[in-house]
Amino acid sequence: MLVTKKAPDFSATAVLGNNEIVEDFNLYANFGEKGTVLYFYPLDFTFVCPSEIIAFDHRLAEFTARGINVIGVSVDSQFSHFAWKNTPVNQGGIGQVKYPLVADLTKDIAKAYDVLLDGGVALRGSFLIDADGTIRHAVINDLPLGRNIDEMLRMIDAMLFTNEFGEVCPAGWVKGNEGMKANTEGVAEYLAKHSEEL
Repeated sequence: MLVTKKAPDFSATAVLGNNEIVEDFNLYANFGEKGTVLYFYPLDFTFVCPSEIIAFDHRLAEFTARGINVIGVSVDSQFSHFAWKNTPVNQGGIGQVKYPLVADLTKDIAKAYDVLLDGGVALRGSFLIDADGTIRHAVINDLPLGRNIDEMLRMIDAMLFTNEFGEVCPAGWVKGNEGMKANTEGVAEYLAKHSEEL
């Protein structure tokens, strides 16, 4: 269980958004101003994976606007990542996604995040890492279950809200909603006003 702990650091080969291949891509050196979403997917040239990778890419501006960088990781090589990026979407590729894809050939990164299956591929792990390196949210899906990118954006909004205001986010909280003071009076006040909505 990694939530509340520092994200395991790593340096590995990656294909950047501009298709440059770098051999020393470091997690902490590539944080956004307010944090990072690090996610794992099983394999290149598969089925559920491209839908997730493209969904992250389509919403990348929303992550960037929040000061959050997105980084994808799989156990494939940088050459496989590069080939997949340069395969058109209508031919099973992912197109020119604009964020880094890390090559975890040694599988050490997947092991460090406890998402590696016995078969040698990673589960669909998603980790929201605060600017100080603390993992604030994690969800791990089995292979057939695609993740919800909008839910990750909601969790980023919740993290940024609590960081800024020191209040907590009740069930179903979305950006623009009222927070809750983390004490008995705050909970009672919030529930008195909002219990019917829960």
